[in-house]
Amino acid sequence: MFKGLKLWSVIVRGSGKAFFASCNPKICVVGSGPAGFYTAQHLIKARQDAEVDIYERLPVPFGLVRFGVAPDHPEVKSYGAEGNRTMGVPGEQLAGVYSAQNFVGWYNGLPSCQELNPDLSCETAVILGQGNVALDIARILLSPVDILKKTDITQPTLEALERSQIRNVLIIGRRGPLQIACTIKELREMVNLPDTRPEMVAADFNGVAEALKDVPRPRKRLTELMLKTALDTPGEKEQERRNKASRSWGFRFFRSPVEVLGDPDSMRVVGIRLAVNRLEGEGEGARAVLTGEVEDVKCGLVISSIGYKSVPIDPSVPFDSRKAIVPNNMGRVQHVSGLYCSGWLKTGPTGVIATTMNNSFDTARSLVEDIDSGTLDVSISKPGSQSISALLEKRGVKPVSFSDWEKIDNAEMKKGEASGKPREKLLSVEEMLRVVQT
Repeated sequence: MFKGLKLWSVIVRGSGKAFFASCNPKICVVGSGPAGFYTAQHLIKARQDAEVDIYERLPVPFGLVRFGVAPDHPEVKSYGAEGNRTMGVPGEQLAGVYSAQNFVGWYNGLPSCQELNPDLSCETAVILGQGNVALDIARILLSPVDILKKTDITQPTLEALERSQIRNVLIIGRRGPLQIACTIKELREMVNLPDTRPEMVAADFNGVAEALKDVPRPRKRLTELMLKTALDTPGEKEQERRNKASRSWGFRFFRSPVEVLGDPDSMRVVGIRLAVNRLEGEGEGARAVLTGEVEDVKCGLVISSIGYKSVPIDPSVPFDSRKAIVPNNMGRVQHVSGLYCSGWLKTGPTGVIATTMNNSFDTARSLVEDIDSGTLDVSISKPGSQSISALLEKRGVKPVSFSDWEKIDNAEMKKGEASGKPREKLLSVEEMLRVVQT
């Protein structure tokens, strides 16, 4: 918890004092994920007279810090936008096809994703996209369950993974090894994942070694690890490990989805048709161009990890549907005085947690600058959170207080402790509220 923030009801309060209608700057932050908290943190440090309230729709705070990408990565829980980028191909609606956002939400305990119940009885899973989220999902699908039992992954997910028949995960990208979006840490974890072996296509790496002299160091190190994994003859110990592995994974480059293939009787996915691409241009700017060739891959699970996107908030708030962002200048929403945005709603789905922190601080600085310069008039007395509290009461909505959240937190940790986990998350809003009411 950031110093100086006090949570009460569905609100994070910027001071421990009781505020009534005053001329202090009153700032409302919608969403209690990293962007919301970092913005609030900077505002309170910069303007100690400010009243900052954070509103959250769930009974638990912290957004996708709580419902992040990988339960075995508690130190780098990630965050996201509200919607998914669709593949836009026939068969996308078949049973067994999921967005990465929903699949991640399922294994991380997001209440809205608990009915997903994915069928893991197939042998091969295909993940479209080669970013860190894609590798997180591959790692969860292939990790020994005994490792995952020590994390806060949900119990229903553990049970599903124990029954899983998945033995092979293919991670598909439309461009080549030099354009892959993951980072070396996630790749190294896949390379060293117990009871798995990498299976690559050597031809995908033609000419890659020669191009390495011109790429930045982080990209060079990442590519060198891929080349070593794909092409080098492993040592005796590593070869023995690979021979004993019961599961496999691999990248497939220069491929784009054309159609998800389904069984006409069950309407379940049985494969995916991929277009074969070639690249035009070099480096990060290289474009995937269709060759006219296609290939079919048998699989029973398809997960689309091709990006997140924000969705419109309200008709009164400007929104760029093509970029999936709120048009803004350093966080200032265009043509709407007093309205600001932060996080992926501001920038689009890009960067890591430090990126979000810095862009949230930028938004907060813009707001403070506008207050200090008089561009934003805060001289008029407004009721602030009191008006929201009155509205909630009028609508019969009982907010969850911070002490209520602490009940949920304690219940989850106690439940997790019984099974040797850091916590066992409550998986529905109703279950959370029952704990609150005890």
